[in-house]
Amino acid sequence: MTALAERITGLVGALRAHGVRIGTGETVDAARALEALGLADRERLREGLAAALLHGPGQRAVFDPVFDLYFPRGVGGPDGAATDREALRDRLAQALAADDRALMAQLAAEAVDGLGGYGSSPGSDGWSAYQTLDRLRPQTLLARVQADVRGGEGSGGGFADRLLDDEIRRRIEAFRRMVGADARRRVAERRGPDEIARRGVVPTADRVDFLFANRDQLAELRRTVQPLARKLATRLAARRRRAARGTVDLRRTLRSSLSTGGVPMRPVLRRRRPVRPELVLLCDASGSVSGFSDFTMLLVQALHDQFSKVRVFAFVNRLDEVTGLLDHGRADPGGLGARIRAEATLTGWHGSSDYGVALGEFAERYGEAVGPRTTVFVLGDARTNMGDPNLAAVRDLARRARRVYWLNPEPRAQWGTGDSAAPAYAELAEMHECRTARQLGALIARLLPV
Repeated sequence: MTALAERITGLVGALRAHGVRIGTGETVDAARALEALGLADRERLREGLAAALLHGPGQRAVFDPVFDLYFPRGVGGPDGAATDREALRDRLAQALAADDRALMAQLAAEAVDGLGGYGSSPGSDGWSAYQTLDRLRPQTLLARVQADVRGGEGSGGGFADRLLDDEIRRRIEAFRRMVGADARRRVAERRGPDEIARRGVVPTADRVDFLFANRDQLAELRRTVQPLARKLATRLAARRRRAARGTVDLRRTLRSSLSTGGVPMRPVLRRRRPVRPELVLLCDASGSVSGFSDFTMLLVQALHDQFSKVRVFAFVNRLDEVTGLLDHGRADPGGLGARIRAEATLTGWHGSSDYGVALGEFAERYGEAVGPRTTVFVLGDARTNMGDPNLAAVRDLARRARRVYWLNPEPRAQWGTGDSAAPAYAELAEMHECRTARQLGALIARLLPV
């Protein structure tokens, strides 16, 4: 196998490990694209391989850093790289003011080589983007770059200043990404691209742990709600059609087979009445769990046409119905969590979650929301802050509802540690680990009633 073929298969393997679906046909297309485009124009090769391997623009966030590992811009550090931090900052300010991307890439390589190395072996044991940026501090160049762009002229006004600030921040963020890419490249030269592609590339938003997702990743997840909802609605409709055909009525089938000598030529089906189920969500809106709850609420709201009734309740240590706020949230999904915390009564005398009190309040105030056609989803980490878990309320909820499912965003290995009451709740409700949007989509498709 040639070196280029190994790079293509390595690239494909790394993308598959990050959840990008690539078949044999796409891999062959990528090899043909490489043969046709060659290595002379690296950016043209990047676009050609992306066209052959990817299925949507959302996958570029994973493809680009992986491509940089298997088809690097260069090898080793720049010749005669400067290590003077202030000189680097001066040159970087000029490059940012001119929006010179080629010079910014060169300076990123010099910064990593001069400021990002660590260890005691010859050259370096490794390179750190964090250390490079911490020493160079490009974010502090904003005012200097703004002055350089204006060329010493007066302010253009408040709105113009904000536009300029936003543009310079975008350039600084682009430089930060260049530093990260070059640090990964240098480390990959020593450890191999496969390991760095697996550990050093940020996964797609649907594979990021809800509890550790940052603001940008949560925003990206919210943008995937509608496409995911359409896909899940199609699956639910197919399940509903299959279920409508009914199951075999064994007694009536055997009686009917008497006319054919005991051979069941015509199975008799037990027809189901087409009644759409009801859905109730109980969502922990506290702390880092809130991102998981917000996304799930938006997803279920997007699926509301699949059910006869959907009611949503949020809680911290008090519980309140937020169904109306969620309807309003269709136009502004990013502000859902803030609106719920501002307009709903979710806390009492303290701000820590209390599942026992919240579940008890639900049973007392909204018990009529649950009936034999109702499927209940509880969303939360089941951490009670050492309070009473109120298992009696969950036991009563499971008795009255059709089914009760608990989606827990914590790893299963952490259930029962510290103040977690997950094992006790799991004895009364079917509990599932649900750490990522990908897991959530699979669970919703499997567990939602038809």
